[in-house]
Amino acid sequence: MKKKILILSGGISKERLISLDTGYQVAKELKKNGYKVKISEPDKLTENIKQFKPDIVFNALHGQFGEDGYIQSVLERFKIPYTHSGVVASSIAMDKEISKKLFIKNKINTPKSFIYFFDIKNSDLIKKINKELKFPVVIKPLNEGSSVNVFICSRKNIIKNLKKIKHYKKIMIEKFIGGREIQVAIMGDKKLGAIELKPKRKFYDYQAKYNSKAKTEHIIPVNLIKKNLDRVMNMALKAHKVIGCRGITRSDFKYNNGKFYLLEINTQPGMTKLSLVPEIAAYKGISFIKLIEWILKDATKKK
Repeated sequence: MKKKILILSGGISKERLISLDTGYQVAKELKKNGYKVKISEPDKLTENIKQFKPDIVFNALHGQFGEDGYIQSVLERFKIPYTHSGVVASSIAMDKEISKKLFIKNKINTPKSFIYFFDIKNSDLIKKINKELKFPVVIKPLNEGSSVNVFICSRKNIIKNLKKIKHYKKIMIEKFIGGREIQVAIMGDKKLGAIELKPKRKFYDYQAKYNSKAKTEHIIPVNLIKKNLDRVMNMALKAHKVIGCRGITRSDFKYNNGKFYLLEINTQPGMTKLSLVPEIAAYKGISFIKLIEWILKDATKKK
């Protein structure tokens, strides 16, 4: 008998619309294949669990409170299997400062960076960047996804861009790495595959990811020699294991001058029409419903 699936989507993060789209696409596919499905906002979770009595919760939330360990800690209390990574792995992966420290400790190549608290004069910040990183640099919040409030900055525009994200209190300033955008999907302990992205925009930002009008080119298979493809996929699997992830993850890399740089790992990749993991899975012969069913089955294996 088909299980009852409660899909958790929406929420209050800046990625709400993407979460709603992911939830809708997953629900549509499950219903089409005979599952009983209900979509729930996080604030209706307790009510819907009591009324619907789901067998599994499919966590389709993105961003803060959805993939940072918060909702995972809430779901733990219900003793119902839920998809993707658990509390600790989710919180580590979402925190760019902590995850980067783990990458460095485990010899996974990642761009140089430092944490900035908006606590020094602009002139001193420029000196620090020139000494430690060199321009251009990337400024980014520590706990947002989908390139929300991420800016590539030159010496001329960094102060103006910093003002736009001052409300975060502390951010990461990272050496900008040019080159190719390579993303790798991991499925449990398996290297699912890779895809290359060629954005028409300045970089693979929010619009490039989710707006079809941005016309980002998706290239699969990736044009890399086998040795280099194996290398980047091994890096992604290592990061997945180091952080303690479960289910599906997607790791974002830049490839420049023969080196791969891991930017971040995503514990809850999107499942929209433009999402990369379903595209990689399809190339490997795994249909969307089979991918979803694997994620659901994986959820039931958690201790």
